[in-house]
Amino acid sequence: MTGPNHPFLAACRREKTPYTPVWLMRQAGRYMKEYRDLRAKFSFLELCKRPDLAAEITVTPVERLGVDAAILFADILLILEPMGVELEYSKEDGPLIHSEIVTRTDVEKLLEFDPEEALPFVLETVRKSRAALNGKVPLIGFSGAPFTLASYLIEGGSSRNYLRTKTLIYSNPGAWRGLMERLSAAVSKYLNAQISAGVEAVQLFDSWVGCLSPDDYQRYVLPYTRATIAALTSGIPVIHFSTGTAGLLKSIRAAGGDIIGVDWRVRLDEAWQQIGHDVAIQGNLDPAALLAAPKEIRNRVTEILQRAGGRPGHIFNLGHGVLPETPVEHVVAMVEAVHELSSR
Repeated sequence: MTGPNHPFLAACRREKTPYTPVWLMRQAGRYMKEYRDLRAKFSFLELCKRPDLAAEITVTPVERLGVDAAILFADILLILEPMGVELEYSKEDGPLIHSEIVTRTDVEKLLEFDPEEALPFVLETVRKSRAALNGKVPLIGFSGAPFTLASYLIEGGSSRNYLRTKTLIYSNPGAWRGLMERLSAAVSKYLNAQISAGVEAVQLFDSWVGCLSPDDYQRYVLPYTRATIAALTSGIPVIHFSTGTAGLLKSIRAAGGDIIGVDWRVRLDEAWQQIGHDVAIQGNLDPAALLAAPKEIRNRVTEILQRAGGRPGHIFNLGHGVLPETPVEHVVAMVEAVHELSSR
């Protein structure tokens, strides 16, 4: 088992660490040849549902990149299938949902489920990954947050303006409330099952919530995210991540989480000031910066570390996932720069 004093876990608790720990969202992805080779043989869902392969994908970046945490290879939408939602992954359009939510009746058709029975492959991936990591680094589990999952269900896939989601919120608040209550309960059960299987921290992805105004976030999202986080197993660090939310950070902090993840659209020191220094912070290099030369990457790393000011509780990460075009050697250069420049 990973020791509690591992730099990543210590940083989650805002304790002093010998260097700033670093890991990456979409750490296992198309930018890595090892992953592309597997995707040439298997569909995305097949990889998610094969614990041996999913664990291999989880562990490979740790060995290749030298990062301080592994993140479970899965997908935020896997939780929707056992709720009775028909899900498809298209190479061109990404995830597509064929049973969209339009009315309260649609909401009431969503099924409750037991993660142990409905998503055993995810939990087995957790166990296999922990065994393969052998205590080298902690393993992070994750789920989509209720709002982002709700938006996928309503939009039927990705969206630019979230008009269907906002229309349901404004025109049918009862349906919205019922949907968010169901998703909140499902997400907390799912994450607690991952914790029971062995993950040592969890991240809640609210990737789409930045489309909302501050008032709408407080009214229509915050209570449900707070309920989700409050229901999680005590003592396990919770990373609350969102994008495009520089104007929502105080409310996101109020919704909960031990670590608040921020994207590159806000300066890290200003974000930390907004959320308060009594929580940890994660971020926040622009993923596109990894397309630059290693010297420029090092400069960008330096700037972010300077904004963190050596304060305990900073976990270095990107502001979103690694882009497919990113050279692996640039990622390695970034990780090495973080460790070197933050050494204390």
